[in-house]
Amino acid sequence: MKKDIHPKDYRKVLFIDNSNGSEFIIASAVASKEKGKAKKDGVEYPIFRLEVSSASHPFYTGNEKSLDTAGRAEKFKARVAKAKAKSAK
Repeated sequence: MKKDIHPKDYRKVLFIDNSNGSEFIIASAVASKEKGKAKKDGVEYPIFRLEVSSASHPFYTGNEKSLDTAGRAEKFKARVAKAKAKSAK
């Protein structure tokens, strides 16, 4: 096996899904400044927050829901309504 090819900071990391609060503990080399305790075992891990994971993505859950955190859908609907109002005049 070659020496010094693996990341130095490879450790268990707590991944938290921001949309539903699910937690996963996975070995990773991802950079993280935040630390916290896992609900599962109470051990402190570096935390990495996710917007979407397999616990909240509609493809994996079978539930269709909007994960629009930036308000893009509302802005689009407002533009469409404004355009319809102009064309109706």
